[in-house]
Amino acid sequence: MNHASKTIRIGQTLLPNRLMKSAMSEQLGDSKHNPKPELARLYRTWAEGGTGLLVTGNIMISSDALAEPSNIVLDDSSNLAAFRYWTSATQHFSSQLWAQLNHPGKQSSKFLSKAPLAPSAIALQGSHKKGFNAPLEMTEAQIQKVIRQFAISAKLAKDVGFDGVQLHAAHGYLINQFLSPTHNQRVDHWGGAVANRMFFLLNVYHACREAVGDDFPISVKLNSSDFEPGGYNENDCLAVMKALETAGVDMIELSGGTYEVAAMMGEQTHSERNLCFSQFARQVKQEISIPIAVTGGFRSSQHIQETLAEGVDLIGLGRPLTVEPSFSKLVVNGDSVDMQTPTPTTGYQRIDQAIMVHLIWFEVQIHRLSKGLKPNLKLSAWSSAWHMLKMIGLNAFKPRRI
Repeated sequence: MNHASKTIRIGQTLLPNRLMKSAMSEQLGDSKHNPKPELARLYRTWAEGGTGLLVTGNIMISSDALAEPSNIVLDDSSNLAAFRYWTSATQHFSSQLWAQLNHPGKQSSKFLSKAPLAPSAIALQGSHKKGFNAPLEMTEAQIQKVIRQFAISAKLAKDVGFDGVQLHAAHGYLINQFLSPTHNQRVDHWGGAVANRMFFLLNVYHACREAVGDDFPISVKLNSSDFEPGGYNENDCLAVMKALETAGVDMIELSGGTYEVAAMMGEQTHSERNLCFSQFARQVKQEISIPIAVTGGFRSSQHIQETLAEGVDLIGLGRPLTVEPSFSKLVVNGDSVDMQTPTPTTGYQRIDQAIMVHLIWFEVQIHRLSKGLKPNLKLSAWSSAWHMLKMIGLNAFKPRRI
Protein backbone atom coordinates (compact mmCIF):
# COMPACT_ATOMS: atom_id res chain seq x y z
CA MET A 1 0.00 0.00 0.00
CA ASN A 2 1.24 3.48 -0.88
CA HIS A 3 0.69 5.37 2.36
CA ALA A 4 2.32 8.53 1.02
CA SER A 5 -0.42 9.03 -1.57
CA LYS A 6 -3.24 9.13 0.99
CA THR A 7 -4.99 12.42 1.65
CA ILE A 8 -5.14 13.79 5.19
CA ARG A 9 -7.27 16.43 6.87
CA ILE A 10 -5.48 19.07 8.95
CA GLY A 11 -8.14 21.01 10.79
CA GLN A 12 -10.56 21.99 8.02
CA THR A 13 -7.94 21.63 5.27
CA LEU A 14 -7.45 18.53 3.10
CA LEU A 15 -3.88 17.82 2.00
CA PRO A 16 -3.40 15.78 -1.20
CA ASN A 17 -0.72 13.49 0.26
CA ARG A 18 1.39 12.76 3.34
CA LEU A 19 4.58 14.59 2.32
CA MET A 20 5.54 18.06 3.49
CA LYS A 21 8.44 20.33 2.78
CA SER A 22 9.82 21.29 6.16
CA ALA A 23 11.14 24.78 6.74
CA MET A 24 14.54 25.52 5.23
CA SER A 25 16.23 28.90 5.29
CA GLU A 26 16.09 30.24 1.74
CA GLN A 27 18.28 33.34 2.30
CA LEU A 28 16.02 35.21 -0.16
CA GLY A 29 14.92 38.25 1.79
CA ASP A 30 15.79 41.65 0.33
CA SER A 31 17.51 44.54 2.10
CA LYS A 32 14.21 45.51 3.75
CA HIS A 33 13.45 41.89 4.67
CA ASN A 34 10.66 41.50 2.15
CA PRO A 35 10.50 38.34 0.01
CA LYS A 36 12.43 38.47 -3.24
CA PRO A 37 10.50 37.55 -6.42
CA GLU A 38 12.64 34.43 -6.79
CA LEU A 39 10.70 32.83 -3.94
CA ALA A 40 7.66 32.54 -6.18
CA ARG A 41 9.57 30.49 -8.74
CA LEU A 42 11.15 28.37 -6.00
CA TYR A 43 7.87 27.41 -4.37
CA ARG A 44 6.13 26.93 -7.71
CA THR A 45 8.86 24.40 -8.52
CA TRP A 46 8.25 22.54 -5.27
CA ALA A 47 4.48 22.64 -5.80
CA GLU A 48 4.96 21.18 -9.28
CA GLY A 49 7.10 18.50 -7.64
CA GLY A 50 4.08 17.10 -5.83
CA THR A 51 4.76 17.89 -2.16
CA GLY A 52 1.39 18.22 -0.43
CA LEU A 53 2.36 20.78 2.21
CA LEU A 54 5.02 23.46 1.74
CA VAL A 55 6.25 25.22 4.89
CA THR A 56 8.33 28.34 4.30
CA GLY A 57 11.67 29.07 5.86
CA ASN A 58 11.30 30.90 9.15
CA ILE A 59 9.64 34.29 8.71
CA MET A 60 10.45 36.67 11.52
CA ILE A 61 7.75 38.57 13.36
CA SER A 62 9.91 41.67 13.86
CA SER A 63 12.85 43.31 12.10
CA ASP A 64 14.27 43.93 15.58
CA ALA A 65 14.76 40.19 16.08
CA LEU A 66 16.51 38.44 13.20
CA ALA A 67 18.12 35.02 13.17
CA GLU A 68 19.86 35.36 9.82
CA PRO A 69 21.01 38.25 7.61
CA SER A 70 18.55 37.61 4.78
CA ASN A 71 15.54 36.77 6.93
CA ILE A 72 12.08 37.73 5.73
CA VAL A 73 9.94 39.73 8.16
CA LEU A 74 6.15 39.89 8.12
CA ASP A 75 4.82 42.80 10.15
CA ASP A 76 2.88 46.03 9.70
CA SER A 77 5.73 47.62 7.75
CA SER A 78 6.11 44.78 5.22
CA ASN A 79 5.53 45.06 1.49
CA LEU A 80 2.40 42.93 1.38
CA ALA A 81 2.31 42.95 -2.42
CA ALA A 82 5.62 41.06 -2.42
CA PHE A 83 4.11 38.43 -0.14
CA ARG A 84 1.00 38.12 -2.32
CA TYR A 85 3.20 37.55 -5.35
CA TRP A 86 4.91 34.75 -3.45
CA THR A 87 1.71 33.04 -2.32
CA SER A 88 0.12 33.34 -5.77
CA ALA A 89 2.77 31.01 -7.16
CA THR A 90 1.24 27.89 -5.61
CA GLN A 91 -2.46 28.69 -5.82
CA HIS A 92 -3.05 26.69 -9.02
CA PHE A 93 -1.62 23.52 -7.49
CA SER A 94 -3.03 21.14 -4.90
CA SER A 95 -0.17 21.95 -2.52
CA GLN A 96 -0.78 24.08 0.57
CA LEU A 97 1.64 26.90 1.45
CA TRP A 98 2.10 27.66 5.15
CA ALA A 99 4.19 30.44 6.68
CA GLN A 100 6.52 29.48 9.50
CA LEU A 101 6.61 32.30 12.08
CA ASN A 102 9.55 32.71 14.41
CA HIS A 103 11.41 34.86 16.94
CA PRO A 104 15.05 33.88 17.52
CA GLY A 105 15.39 35.00 21.12
CA LYS A 106 19.08 34.78 22.01
CA GLN A 107 19.88 32.76 18.88
CA SER A 108 20.53 36.01 17.06
CA SER A 109 24.15 36.46 16.02
CA LYS A 110 26.31 39.29 17.35
CA PHE A 111 26.27 41.08 14.03
CA LEU A 112 22.46 41.11 14.11
CA SER A 113 21.67 41.82 17.77
CA LYS A 114 23.69 43.60 20.43
CA ALA A 115 21.18 42.84 23.19
CA PRO A 116 19.00 39.84 22.28
CA LEU A 117 16.02 38.93 24.44
CA ALA A 118 15.45 35.61 26.16
CA PRO A 119 13.41 34.16 29.03
CA SER A 120 16.49 34.35 31.27
CA ALA A 121 19.84 36.11 31.00
CA ILE A 122 21.73 32.90 30.20
CA ALA A 123 24.29 32.94 27.40
CA LEU A 124 24.47 30.30 24.71
CA GLN A 125 27.12 27.62 25.09
CA GLY A 126 28.63 25.18 22.64
CA SER A 127 30.93 25.58 19.66
CA HIS A 128 29.11 28.66 18.34
CA LYS A 129 28.90 30.56 21.64
CA LYS A 130 31.37 33.26 20.59
CA GLY A 131 29.02 34.24 17.80
CA PHE A 132 26.25 35.38 20.15
CA ASN A 133 25.89 38.14 22.73
CA ALA A 134 24.60 37.39 26.21
CA PRO A 135 20.83 38.00 26.30
CA LEU A 136 18.69 40.23 28.46
CA GLU A 137 15.90 38.68 30.52
CA MET A 138 12.55 39.68 29.07
CA THR A 139 10.24 41.89 31.07
CA GLU A 140 6.52 41.22 31.31
CA ALA A 141 5.87 44.05 28.84
CA GLN A 142 8.36 42.60 26.35
CA ILE A 143 6.77 39.16 26.63
CA GLN A 144 3.32 40.58 25.93
CA LYS A 145 4.67 42.58 22.98
CA VAL A 146 6.16 39.48 21.36
CA ILE A 147 2.88 37.60 21.82
CA ARG A 148 1.07 40.43 20.01
CA GLN A 149 3.68 40.42 17.25
CA PHE A 150 3.11 36.72 16.60
CA ALA A 151 -0.63 37.38 16.31
CA ILE A 152 -0.12 40.30 13.93
CA SER A 153 2.14 38.22 11.70
CA ALA A 154 -0.34 35.32 11.69
CA LYS A 155 -3.19 37.62 10.64
CA LEU A 156 -1.05 39.16 7.90
CA ALA A 157 -0.06 35.68 6.70
CA LYS A 158 -3.72 34.86 6.22
CA ASP A 159 -4.40 38.20 4.54
CA VAL A 160 -1.63 37.82 1.95
CA GLY A 161 -2.71 34.33 0.90
CA PHE A 162 -0.85 31.76 2.95
CA ASP A 163 -2.98 28.67 3.59
CA GLY A 164 -1.84 28.24 7.20
CA VAL A 165 0.92 29.08 9.67
CA GLN A 166 3.43 27.16 11.72
CA LEU A 167 4.75 28.47 15.03
CA HIS A 168 8.44 27.62 15.37
CA ALA A 169 8.86 26.26 18.90
CA ALA A 170 11.92 24.11 18.16
CA HIS A 171 15.67 24.34 17.45
CA GLY A 172 16.50 26.62 20.35
CA TYR A 173 14.62 29.72 19.21
CA LEU A 174 12.59 31.90 21.59
CA ILE A 175 9.56 29.67 22.16
CA ASN A 176 11.86 26.68 22.63
CA GLN A 177 13.91 28.74 25.09
CA PHE A 178 10.79 29.29 27.20
CA LEU A 179 10.07 25.54 27.13
CA SER A 180 13.58 24.60 28.27
CA PRO A 181 14.45 24.39 31.99
CA THR A 182 18.07 25.01 30.98
CA HIS A 183 17.35 28.32 29.29
CA ASN A 184 14.25 29.37 31.22
CA GLN A 185 15.09 29.79 34.90
CA ARG A 186 12.46 32.38 35.69
CA VAL A 187 10.74 32.29 39.06
CA ASP A 188 7.49 33.91 37.92
CA HIS A 189 4.51 32.33 36.14
CA TRP A 190 6.53 32.00 32.90
CA GLY A 191 9.06 29.58 34.41
CA GLY A 192 9.50 26.62 36.73
CA ALA A 193 7.39 23.52 36.12
CA VAL A 194 6.68 22.48 32.55
CA ALA A 195 3.11 23.78 32.89
CA ASN A 196 4.56 27.26 33.43
CA ARG A 197 7.27 26.94 30.80
CA MET A 198 4.68 26.11 28.12
CA PHE A 199 2.55 29.12 29.13
CA PHE A 200 4.32 31.40 26.62
CA LEU A 201 3.70 29.01 23.71
CA LEU A 202 0.05 28.59 24.68
CA ASN A 203 -0.40 32.35 24.90
CA VAL A 204 1.18 32.79 21.48
CA TYR A 205 -1.09 30.12 20.03
CA HIS A 206 -4.27 31.58 21.54
CA ALA A 207 -3.38 35.08 20.33
CA CYS A 208 -2.78 33.75 16.82
CA ARG A 209 -5.99 31.72 16.87
CA GLU A 210 -8.00 34.77 17.87
CA ALA A 211 -6.37 36.71 15.03
CA VAL A 212 -6.98 34.18 12.23
CA GLY A 213 -10.18 32.40 13.29
CA ASP A 214 -11.02 28.74 13.73
CA ASP A 215 -10.91 27.72 10.07
CA PHE A 216 -7.26 28.68 9.44
CA PRO A 217 -4.70 25.94 10.17
CA ILE A 218 -2.15 26.57 12.92
CA SER A 219 0.60 24.03 13.49
CA VAL A 220 3.52 23.98 15.91
CA LYS A 221 7.05 22.72 15.32
CA LEU A 222 8.37 21.16 18.52
CA ASN A 223 11.57 19.54 19.64
CA SER A 224 11.00 16.02 20.86
CA SER A 225 14.07 16.77 22.99
CA ASP A 226 16.83 19.36 23.17
CA PHE A 227 19.34 16.52 23.80
CA GLU A 228 20.88 18.48 26.67
CA PRO A 229 21.44 16.99 30.15
CA GLY A 230 18.74 18.31 32.46
CA GLY A 231 17.06 20.11 29.57
CA TYR A 232 13.74 19.87 27.77
CA ASN A 233 13.06 16.18 27.19
CA GLU A 234 10.50 13.78 25.75
CA ASN A 235 8.36 13.83 28.91
CA ASP A 236 8.17 17.62 28.66
CA CYS A 237 7.34 17.35 24.98
CA LEU A 238 4.48 14.93 25.56
CA ALA A 239 2.99 17.26 28.19
CA VAL A 240 3.25 20.18 25.77
CA MET A 241 1.68 18.18 22.94
CA LYS A 242 -1.29 17.21 25.10
CA ALA A 243 -1.81 20.84 26.08
CA LEU A 244 -1.58 21.97 22.45
CA GLU A 245 -4.12 19.38 21.36
CA THR A 246 -6.51 20.52 24.08
CA ALA A 247 -5.98 24.14 23.03
CA GLY A 248 -6.93 23.37 19.43
CA VAL A 249 -3.64 23.20 17.51
CA ASP A 250 -4.22 21.47 14.17
CA MET A 251 -0.91 19.65 13.68
CA ILE A 252 2.47 19.16 15.37
CA GLU A 253 5.79 18.64 13.61
CA LEU A 254 8.52 16.93 15.61
CA SER A 255 12.21 17.66 15.24
CA GLY A 256 15.02 18.18 17.74
CA GLY A 257 18.18 19.97 18.78
CA THR A 258 19.41 23.55 19.16
CA TYR A 259 22.48 25.53 18.09
CA GLU A 260 24.20 24.05 21.15
CA VAL A 261 23.28 20.46 20.24
CA ALA A 262 22.41 20.60 16.57
CA ALA A 263 20.48 17.40 15.92
CA MET A 264 18.57 19.17 13.15
CA MET A 265 21.65 20.40 11.28
CA GLY A 266 23.22 17.16 10.12
CA GLU A 267 25.65 16.53 12.97
CA GLN A 268 24.02 13.16 13.54
CA THR A 269 23.62 10.59 10.78
CA HIS A 270 20.36 10.57 8.85
CA SER A 271 19.44 7.18 10.31
CA GLU A 272 20.09 8.30 13.90
CA ARG A 273 17.85 11.35 13.58
CA ASN A 274 15.18 9.41 11.73
CA LEU A 275 15.11 6.71 14.41
CA CYS A 276 15.04 9.16 17.32
CA PHE A 277 12.18 11.34 16.11
CA SER A 278 10.18 8.51 14.53
CA GLN A 279 10.25 6.30 17.62
CA PHE A 280 9.00 9.13 19.79
CA ALA A 281 6.28 10.03 17.29
CA ARG A 282 5.01 6.46 17.27
CA GLN A 283 4.87 6.47 21.06
CA VAL A 284 2.93 9.71 21.35
CA LYS A 285 0.44 8.68 18.66
CA GLN A 286 -0.99 6.38 21.31
CA GLU A 287 -1.91 9.45 23.37
CA ILE A 288 -2.33 12.23 20.80
CA SER A 289 -5.03 12.23 18.13
CA ILE A 290 -4.12 15.31 16.06
CA PRO A 291 -1.84 14.75 13.05
CA ILE A 292 1.88 14.45 13.76
CA ALA A 293 4.66 15.05 11.26
CA VAL A 294 8.23 13.83 11.66
CA THR A 295 11.20 15.60 10.11
CA GLY A 296 14.81 14.53 9.95
CA GLY A 297 16.84 12.22 7.76
CA PHE A 298 14.24 10.78 5.38
CA ARG A 299 15.97 9.89 2.12
CA SER A 300 14.23 6.82 0.70
CA SER A 301 10.69 5.88 -0.28
CA GLN A 302 11.01 2.68 1.75
CA HIS A 303 11.71 4.53 5.01
CA ILE A 304 8.92 6.99 4.29
CA GLN A 305 6.38 4.24 3.61
CA GLU A 306 7.46 2.24 6.67
CA THR A 307 7.21 5.24 8.99
CA LEU A 308 3.77 6.19 7.68
CA ALA A 309 2.61 2.58 8.02
CA GLU A 310 3.64 2.65 11.70
CA GLY A 311 1.27 5.53 12.43
CA VAL A 312 3.10 8.79 11.75
CA ASP A 313 0.79 11.07 9.76
CA LEU A 314 3.17 13.16 7.65
CA ILE A 315 6.82 13.03 6.63
CA GLY A 316 8.85 16.23 6.55
CA LEU A 317 11.42 16.57 3.78
CA GLY A 318 14.22 19.08 3.41
CA ARG A 319 17.49 18.48 1.62
CA PRO A 320 16.16 15.84 -0.82
CA LEU A 321 13.91 18.53 -2.29
CA THR A 322 16.89 20.81 -2.92
CA VAL A 323 18.55 18.25 -5.20
CA GLU A 324 15.40 16.62 -6.62
CA PRO A 325 12.37 18.94 -6.39
CA SER A 326 10.11 16.16 -7.77
CA PHE A 327 11.15 13.71 -5.05
CA SER A 328 7.65 13.77 -3.54
CA LYS A 329 5.96 13.04 -6.86
CA LEU A 330 8.16 9.97 -7.29
CA VAL A 331 7.26 8.67 -3.82
CA VAL A 332 3.55 9.40 -4.22
CA ASN A 333 3.56 7.62 -7.59
CA GLY A 334 4.96 4.52 -5.90
CA ASP A 335 8.45 4.66 -7.39
CA SER A 336 11.38 3.20 -5.48
CA VAL A 337 13.60 6.13 -4.54
CA ASP A 338 16.79 6.30 -2.49
CA MET A 339 17.99 9.90 -2.51
CA GLN A 340 21.30 9.90 -0.66
CA THR A 341 22.16 13.59 -0.57
CA PRO A 342 25.82 14.56 -1.02
CA THR A 343 28.19 15.26 1.85
CA PRO A 344 30.15 18.24 0.51
CA THR A 345 33.64 18.84 1.86
CA THR A 346 36.65 21.01 1.13
CA GLY A 347 38.86 18.17 2.26
CA TYR A 348 39.65 19.98 5.50
CA GLN A 349 37.36 19.34 8.46
CA ARG A 350 38.17 22.59 10.24
CA ILE A 351 37.43 24.63 7.13
CA ASP A 352 34.20 22.70 6.56
CA GLN A 353 33.07 23.57 10.08
CA ALA A 354 34.24 27.18 9.89
CA ILE A 355 32.37 27.99 6.68
CA MET A 356 29.45 25.62 7.42
CA VAL A 357 29.82 23.90 4.07
CA HIS A 358 27.15 21.36 5.08
CA LEU A 359 24.66 24.26 4.98
CA ILE A 360 25.80 26.52 2.18
CA TRP A 361 26.02 23.74 -0.42
CA PHE A 362 22.29 23.11 -0.07
CA GLU A 363 21.50 26.83 0.07
CA VAL A 364 23.17 27.20 -3.32
CA GLN A 365 20.92 24.46 -4.70
CA ILE A 366 17.91 26.38 -3.37
CA HIS A 367 19.13 29.52 -5.12
CA ARG A 368 19.56 27.60 -8.37
CA LEU A 369 15.96 26.39 -8.18
CA SER A 370 14.78 29.93 -7.46
CA LYS A 371 16.39 31.05 -10.75
CA GLY A 372 14.83 28.26 -12.78
CA LEU A 373 18.07 26.26 -12.91
CA LYS A 374 18.49 22.57 -12.20
CA PRO A 375 20.40 21.42 -9.11
CA ASN A 376 24.12 20.93 -9.67
CA LEU A 377 25.19 17.77 -7.86
CA LYS A 378 28.76 18.25 -9.05
CA LEU A 379 29.06 21.63 -7.33
CA SER A 380 32.18 21.71 -5.19
CA ALA A 381 32.28 22.85 -1.59
CA TRP A 382 34.60 25.70 -2.55
CA SER A 383 32.28 26.87 -5.34
CA SER A 384 29.27 26.86 -3.03
CA ALA A 385 31.19 28.91 -0.46
CA TRP A 386 32.15 31.45 -3.14
CA HIS A 387 28.55 31.68 -4.35
CA MET A 388 27.21 32.45 -0.87
CA LEU A 389 30.01 34.93 -0.25
CA LYS A 390 28.93 36.84 -3.36
CA MET A 391 25.27 36.60 -2.35
CA ILE A 392 25.36 37.80 1.25
CA GLY A 393 29.00 38.59 2.00
CA LEU A 394 30.81 37.35 5.09
CA ASN A 395 27.41 36.87 6.76
CA ALA A 396 27.25 33.62 4.78
CA PHE A 397 29.68 32.14 7.28
CA LYS A 398 27.92 33.35 10.43
CA PRO A 399 25.94 30.85 12.57
CA ARG A 400 22.77 29.88 10.69
CA ARG A 401 20.76 26.79 9.85
CA ILE A 402 18.90 25.10 7.02
